[in-house]
Amino acid sequence: MTSVSETELDAFTDRAREWFAETVPRRADDDRRSVAVFHDLPFDEERDLLARIRAWLRTKFDAGYGALSWPLEHHGAGLSALYEEAFAEVEREFATPGQHELTSVSTALVAPTVQMFGTPEQTARLVRPLLRGDVTACQLFSEPSAGSDLAGLATRAVRDGDEWVVNGQKVWSSGAQFAEWGELVCRTDPDVPKHQGLTAFLLRMDTPGVDVRPLRQMSGGSSFCEVFLDDVRIPDAWRLGEVGGGWGVTLATLGFERGHSGANADLGGGFDQLLDDARRFGRTGDPEVRRLLAAVYAAEKVAAVSAQRDREARLAGEEPGAIGSLRKLAWTQRLSLVSQAAAAVLGSRLVADAGDGSYRWTEHVLGAPGYRIAGGSDEVQRTIIAERLLGLPPEPRADRGVAWKDIPR
Repeated sequence: MTSVSETELDAFTDRAREWFAETVPRRADDDRRSVAVFHDLPFDEERDLLARIRAWLRTKFDAGYGALSWPLEHHGAGLSALYEEAFAEVEREFATPGQHELTSVSTALVAPTVQMFGTPEQTARLVRPLLRGDVTACQLFSEPSAGSDLAGLATRAVRDGDEWVVNGQKVWSSGAQFAEWGELVCRTDPDVPKHQGLTAFLLRMDTPGVDVRPLRQMSGGSSFCEVFLDDVRIPDAWRLGEVGGGWGVTLATLGFERGHSGANADLGGGFDQLLDDARRFGRTGDPEVRRLLAAVYAAEKVAAVSAQRDREARLAGEEPGAIGSLRKLAWTQRLSLVSQAAAAVLGSRLVADAGDGSYRWTEHVLGAPGYRIAGGSDEVQRTIIAERLLGLPPEPRADRGVAWKDIPR
């Protein structure tokens, strides 16, 4: 990859800002943006929001801004990640529809996974539509008894000629009630150790036997869903990767997820919004408020420096590896710190709607803990960091080398 000069990047940023100015209005200075981590919307309103976001994805894609860091031959612009991040920075200046978990999963997780493991037919059918927002795809990974221990999942897929018959249950599938497709991981061989007996599939969500049930979250919304699979038939042509190679597909998707975590600096609000409210309510003189505001500011600056370091490493051809777990863990801790600061700034306003806009922070406080689980729990990230970054001895695992069917449950 060729190096990027500051002049070239500045010229790109200027062109992008001109395009935005011609396409969407600028964000108002007094725009009090959402600080929610997860949406709290009725079904129809959430569906309409998704429609607006998908239309915006198409607008960007058709203008050449939809997949900036993807290679030209894979529907991208062939630019470095520096351009992508510069574009995102400019985008925050304008009144765009925002984001939704489902579109983020579709463009940043499932699309690159299909590009990496899919057959020519699969990539031709799905990659460009996923990037452009024409179709969406959810993750069908976690199960009630296989969350942090994802490799222990029990949803079975049994070969029947040119099809696979799937039975089981998935949970925590963000946006599944709106998705056209799902990336599904199943157990296809119970007679081998758990990591070896998995296979990935691409599933049309309107396939007979698929039952999607939204789950109400404590933050108020129903972004997560449980999905029941009852004798669902999937053609082998929609198998993603090799039979028994599902764990590799899963790890790739999770790697994209951890690398994407925290990529949008606006998600859940942060220092700027907290400082604005602290000033509005005369709280900037409180020592505890000042301490927490400083901590949030420092955490955001450290995250920015870390992101720059990661960009330079990528430009040098280095693979992110386990560093994604470190970034993901730091991001969830930063969300928690924002919650603490919001509580200190607002006091009783956090639990009673005073009609002054401060109650919106409740959505952050109740939603932030969800990301301590999503994309791999904090405990899993710490284990990865300990073993792969620090070189500590691996944790004892009683199920190592044991056939999945023989593991006590």
